[in-house]
Amino acid sequence: MDKMLKDRHIVLGVTGGIAAYKACDLVSRLKKRGAQVRVVLTANACRFVPPLTFETLSDNPAVVDTFEPRKSLEHIALAKWADAFVIAPASANCLAKLANGIADDLLSTTALAMTAPLLLAPAMNANMWRHPATQHNFKTLQDRGAKAVGPMSGHLACGDDDVGRMAEPEQIAEALEALLNPRRDFSGKHVLVTAGPTVERIDPVRYITNRSSGKMGYAIAEAARDRGAEVTLVSGPVSLAAPAGVEVVPVESSADLCAAVLARGEWADVVIQAAAPADFTPVNVSESKIKKTGGGMVLELRNTTDIARTLGERKRPGQILVAFAAETDDVLDNARGKLEKKNADLIVANDVTRTDAGFGVDTNAVTLITRDDQRALPVMSKRAVADAILDRVKAL
Repeated sequence: MDKMLKDRHIVLGVTGGIAAYKACDLVSRLKKRGAQVRVVLTANACRFVPPLTFETLSDNPAVVDTFEPRKSLEHIALAKWADAFVIAPASANCLAKLANGIADDLLSTTALAMTAPLLLAPAMNANMWRHPATQHNFKTLQDRGAKAVGPMSGHLACGDDDVGRMAEPEQIAEALEALLNPRRDFSGKHVLVTAGPTVERIDPVRYITNRSSGKMGYAIAEAARDRGAEVTLVSGPVSLAAPAGVEVVPVESSADLCAAVLARGEWADVVIQAAAPADFTPVNVSESKIKKTGGGMVLELRNTTDIARTLGERKRPGQILVAFAAETDDVLDNARGKLEKKNADLIVANDVTRTDAGFGVDTNAVTLITRDDQRALPVMSKRAVADAILDRVKAL
């Protein structure tokens, strides 16, 4: 493993939430990357994971109490020592404290004294995350320069499947690497990314869609932003937080997506069509709910516009077009066919029948196909795949 964090000083803040157990894995991953790690916990975090666990993993004392003997200035010492401050999990209470400058325990006083970059990994119930107060606090922190990874969608401790899950430790480690080793190789470039599914209405309560979560497209948008690009993200309906510093254009149908992309595609240096627009849409849309009858229903569909192909036909000299091929059979052959049909420069092919890649998961395994070569990538986080795609775009 590349030690991009070798000898970097990382302070990890752990707040009280069930995701605190994942912070143990994060410490281990940071150490493997060569970092020195010191952990500061809230009192409630200790109810989930004892300090001794973090001391053992980090090879450093884990601190909790502001007034522990000879530790009265520990928050200042940690702030001077740190190259980066990561809070994972960052609870709703923690975000509220940081946004309002409240310093009533060792973690919050350390945060207030800290001048190093701040990376937040929020984790909480979906309703708590969506609450206007939490959203306001989160935006306030981002406006002040804090970076964030997550929250993700998935199974929550409350039993819901929704947004609010802490990003995986590997994703947090990768985000920290990007924070401390920034690449600005897309500075001055405009990148247009599409993400998520589309919704094709049948009547006011029914629609046709697919399983796309939007995670891959959002990861690409965030990676391009972090590498200096001006990014526009055209997104279908997803349960993901809008990336900070990215223009987000929400759309619903494939027709909406097509219109939004074509209106913005001309100025883009790179267009990455990571969305999964519907291939078919109902010929007729009922203005009222279609009632169930004993005879069933026949739904007549028509083809939607092939957005990637239309972009390929309009591609200007020097513009790079990246398209995705989400396939279940003959993945590589179908992807190569799309490369020609859509006049794309790069096709990202993935087998969506896999459980560790494709729709709805945080990892992916893709093959990058150009007219000159083909590169298969192993299973990795979608953020890592996003950077690999951008690396290939840069080479083109």
